[in-house]
Amino acid sequence: MSSFAHLISNITQDVYESLKLAVEIGKWPDGRKLTQEQKELSLQAVIAWELKNLPEEERTGYMGPQECSSKSEPIPNILFKSNSVH
Repeated sequence: MSSFAHLISNITQDVYESLKLAVEIGKWPDGRKLTQEQKELSLQAVIAWELKNLPEEERTGYMGPQECSSKSEPIPNILFKSNSVH
């Protein structure tokens, strides 16, 4: 098992919430600013933890089902009207 996978398997709910908040605000709980590397690693850990512990709709970045808006409403064809003129 890689060290990253081992780390993720040992993250508690409290640690997850702390990491997520740190990524969101860019600071550790003590006020120190996260470095770019810390942001990247913390976000990777948050996403990996969510993948293992949360349903899809509760994960970071979830956008729900995506459908083109044009599929939801019929668009009238203004070029070729179907007037039955005999």
